[in-house]
Amino acid sequence: MREPERDFGRLQDIIQAANHIISFTEGHSLEELSSDKLRYFAVVKNVEIIGEASYMLSTVFKDAHSDIPWNDIIRMRHVLVHGYATILPELLWHTALIDVPQLKKQIEAILGQSAQ
Repeated sequence: MREPERDFGRLQDIIQAANHIISFTEGHSLEELSSDKLRYFAVVKNVEIIGEASYMLSTVFKDAHSDIPWNDIIRMRHVLVHGYATILPELLWHTALIDVPQLKKQIEAILGQSAQ
């Protein structure tokens, strides 16, 4: 269910998954991600978690923070779960190195604002 009172916990889940992705990719290359299946699937799973947590955020919250591309994040989760055979490692790498850290900063800013 998408109850606004659960949004805070879902945002914390996004931050935690983002931290995992950052730690799994930091100091590594695309080639290492592609060849290390454990690292690869760890990144995939945590991107899925971000997508699922984003999907479960309340509509009220997502509408209030429409600068975040929620639909793109959710679609990425659907591709990883349902189109797993079509995943492009380069796209996953870009998501892990560029999109996830940016999303983490945005969520941290939101959480910082809500704590005031």
